[in-house]
Amino acid sequence: MKTYSAKPADVEKKWVLIDAEGLVVGRLASIVAMRLRGKHKPTYTPHVDCGDNVIVINADKVVFTGRKYEKKVYYHHTGHPGGIKARTARFILEGRFPERVVEKAVERMLPRGPLFRKIIGNLRVYAGPEHPHAAQQPEKLDVAALNPKNSRSA
Repeated sequence: MKTYSAKPADVEKKWVLIDAEGLVVGRLASIVAMRLRGKHKPTYTPHVDCGDNVIVINADKVVFTGRKYEKKVYYHHTGHPGGIKARTARFILEGRFPERVVEKAVERMLPRGPLFRKIIGNLRVYAGPEHPHAAQQPEKLDVAALNPKNSRSA
């Protein structure tokens, strides 16, 4: 018996659409990261991009559990001495690019390297309900139905 190893030409990629309205950020991100990596498929191969293309809409309507909306801090460094900057989750979600909360959560659940850079290109996150990928006929994935803890009703 030999171990099956998928080749890039053998991979069949699907398009998946996820509506993030009312979903918990961390739980959503772990499901999206798994889909991007391809771990939900029986033909998963660690060194090949065998995941699906994922579209996340309504990213501005995600929720945090507990007091993370007010207390969670996102840090980044400007590159200059003493240039560490901090922003709260509330500041980002109410700001100009609220989809970055979901992008960063997913990004930080994937392993770094050349394959990461290829995989992260398969993620599209939109703050509103519209997306320009109707031609790809994405299959809808109901994340809230997978586990009752995945969503919070407001």
